[in-house]
Amino acid sequence: MTAGETQRDAARHVDVDVLPAAGVEVHGAYKAFGALTVLDGVDLTVAPGTVTVILGPSGSGKSTLLRAINHLEPLDRGYVSIDGDPIGVRRVGDRLKERPEREILVQRRRIGFVFQDFNLFPHLTAVENVAAAPVATGAATRTRALGLARDLLARVGLADKADVHPRRLSGGQQQRVAIARALALRPSVILCDEPTSALDPELVDDVLEVIEDLASTGTTLIVVTHEIGFAREVADQVVFLDGGVVVEQGPPSQVLDHPVHPRTREFVGRVL
Repeated sequence: MTAGETQRDAARHVDVDVLPAAGVEVHGAYKAFGALTVLDGVDLTVAPGTVTVILGPSGSGKSTLLRAINHLEPLDRGYVSIDGDPIGVRRVGDRLKERPEREILVQRRRIGFVFQDFNLFPHLTAVENVAAAPVATGAATRTRALGLARDLLARVGLADKADVHPRRLSGGQQQRVAIARALALRPSVILCDEPTSALDPELVDDVLEVIEDLASTGTTLIVVTHEIGFAREVADQVVFLDGGVVVEQGPPSQVLDHPVHPRTREFVGRVL
């Protein structure tokens, strides 16, 4: 057993508070950039505590959909709700009105986001990166946030890298710091946008293992990825998106092994 494996095994016993998993619903999501329609009426339901993997070719709208869920990308039409609460908007009569930014920031505390390019602060150590959001939002004192951050870094197998700056970490280690950071506000939903796409091939498995461990805790996960093996082993449902439309969705055994739509069969056959 390697040192990293020993750390990750020990981390499973770290007691880190999490909020109850939440359900996510996307209602008629439409988004266009100029003449280009990126999302074209997407409907999606994600049950609490489940793992949804979104697949699709480049430009299919996957990342835009993920960013719409936490309102980083406001929709032109439609809306997203978490446990029935519209994200970024509120109902005023029969219309949807944008919430004030301070309300949106509070809502985003429930939604962890893992970006494909890490987005760590280069001037902060790993533990400071993880502690930054709880301190900035007033969710914890600096002392409490740093303690929580060390627990979270232990959970992802990086207890010995807490005081190291990102430039001295491998890509896989940086992404594990980013996952710990996403957990720091005790989110009820975690979004992962191609979390392994910026990694060297030999580092992919470490990051997928951390996400798989996270899935086993009952956290609601929505993951955009091209890792078919991960989707087959971990996902409760697979969604295939193409041209801003949900072409096919269902359990991995259906969508990956017995796809119905010709476009899905073509995509799966190409990436396998």
